[in-house]
Amino acid sequence: MSAGELGPGEPEAGGLSLDMLMAALRADSTDVAIYARVLTESLGEALPPGTVSVERERSVSDRMRGRPGTVSKVTVRLGDRVMSLGLLRGAPAAEICREVRGVVLSRQPVPVGQWIAELARALMEQADQNAATAQALRRLVAGADGPPNP
Repeated sequence: MSAGELGPGEPEAGGLSLDMLMAALRADSTDVAIYARVLTESLGEALPPGTVSVERERSVSDRMRGRPGTVSKVTVRLGDRVMSLGLLRGAPAAEICREVRGVVLSRQPVPVGQWIAELARALMEQADQNAATAQALRRLVAGADGPPNP
């Protein structure tokens, strides 16, 4: 493990641990729409502009009624990592890319659990550099901004 990597349970980012953050992100991990809400509402303001993007599919009915449509893909850009969670034939599909100056160097489909772990690591690294991100992650872990309970 390199000096920049976090091990399981290691406290970082103001008392948060990677395990705690992964557990908070794992809740309802198969619902792309919930991830879109958590990432844009809970963390969106704390993350740099353009970090989180959401793609939606709008039916004719959605357009006519002025509705935003259903979330089809959430993309998080942190450093050279581009992490996407979308739907492929109705099932969650996760992908992690390495991108430099707009050029994709590698693209890897991954299981949703691995995507969550990579997202948690990237968010922890961001929180180490940004106090607002660290505070938003603490709220997420505490459950104040987490996904709604069914």
